[in-house]
Amino acid sequence: MNYRAVQGIELVERDGATFLMARTPLTLLRLNGPLVSLVRRALAGPVAAASDAEARVLEQLTLKGFLARVAEPAGLGAELPTVSIVIPVLDRAGELGRCLDSLSRLDYPGEKLQVIVVDDGSRDDSAAVARRMGALVVPSGGVRRGPAAARNAGAAVAAGAILAFIDSDCTASAGWLAELMPLFRDPKTAAVGGMVEGMCSASPVDRYEAVMSSLSLGSRERFGNTGDDTFYLPSCNLLVRRQAFLSVSGFEASMHVGEDVDLTWRLRDAGWTIAYLPAGNIRHEHRSTLRSFMSRRFDYGTSEGTLQKLHPRRRKRFVLPPNLGAVLALALLAPLVGWWLLPAACGVLAADAACYRVRLARRGVRLGFRELCAGRLRALGGLCYYLSYHLIRYYALALCALALLLPAFWSVPVLLLLVAAGVDCRVKRPQLSFLRFAGIYCLEQLAYGAGVFWGCLRGRGFASYRVVFMRRMEQTA
Repeated sequence: MNYRAVQGIELVERDGATFLMARTPLTLLRLNGPLVSLVRRALAGPVAAASDAEARVLEQLTLKGFLARVAEPAGLGAELPTVSIVIPVLDRAGELGRCLDSLSRLDYPGEKLQVIVVDDGSRDDSAAVARRMGALVVPSGGVRRGPAAARNAGAAVAAGAILAFIDSDCTASAGWLAELMPLFRDPKTAAVGGMVEGMCSASPVDRYEAVMSSLSLGSRERFGNTGDDTFYLPSCNLLVRRQAFLSVSGFEASMHVGEDVDLTWRLRDAGWTIAYLPAGNIRHEHRSTLRSFMSRRFDYGTSEGTLQKLHPRRRKRFVLPPNLGAVLALALLAPLVGWWLLPAACGVLAADAACYRVRLARRGVRLGFRELCAGRLRALGGLCYYLSYHLIRYYALALCALALLLPAFWSVPVLLLLVAAGVDCRVKRPQLSFLRFAGIYCLEQLAYGAGVFWGCLRGRGFASYRVVFMRRMEQTA
């Protein structure tokens, strides 16, 4: 495994000592001589561990967010595992043909591939298309049993050591399997997910989904095993070790949404590692109309109640540093109590920066006060974004209802929406005007939030709304 430095980190020297610094969030790590040399190599380009000790150090730097893993594509040698590709389908003959055509161009030995199409009771010629293109067709065992049950039926007849799940409305890149397969060299890795991109760009919803799809996990790799965080892998681009899949009894067949979340959480709870790489791309044909888009987001939201019952120890986590929380509270109260609270908020921020400076100085790190204040302001901005996003996503309907009763309150949900949508628009850079992006963004949060409420109401439990507050973000392995 190779490693590279993530964007935005640098080596700084203070009083004869060398530190590795990230500015967002502001983080410093003091380095000894050998480690300085190792980091310099990572800053210059991909670096491989020369010993087990170096490998452990590189892994620790990766978990702290300073480095990223660079997986080398798997060679086409005899060591490659056999793979069974499982595709559930229901009345999508055209999309299925397109998917199978992309699989015929994979950079992977054909003799090590098995393609299984699971027909969930299609009324069109999906099964005929699959047979004509050389796939093994198996029935799901009923009609409209859902993708989870269909995937289980495919896994039951699979011969490959690795199960590769892809949906019928997706197409795979040539390097789909080869780029993700190297992570299975670690015997503890049970599942690997890859990048999901949008297939179309004609409609505004297509262009929104291209940067905001819940199926795309972004440009940073992630790993998870122990812990109670909510990291998971979507099933439309998911490779799973068959042994691990069978050991947890596969997908929960009764679930029609959220089954991929449940599966990957159960794998983690069983001691396995799951991993995401921004590689192994597939392209997904997202819902392209507002109605279908909102319907799907509503469906996704309904899964939260079920998932909370199945995994009660997993909670939403919110990082709320006490000092920055106090600054934000004073700023929000200023319009209601008095504008004199704003100078008080600035004073708390300055005191927070001073305390942070003292803590760094005790470790031998000396940074300018202006630089520290800038770092704490960025942290405060991040806190404002996450708070706004959480409130809009889960409480938008309640906020709108309150605003109808108290018209003066409308400024609150509007401000929250502008903050959350503004940050996401700037970071994601969609091919949309901000006004159009914010409109679709608002509809997404309303639909998802309504789905969460309906799912909790139907399940007679509202644990999905519980949040665990933390002083700082915990590292996950």
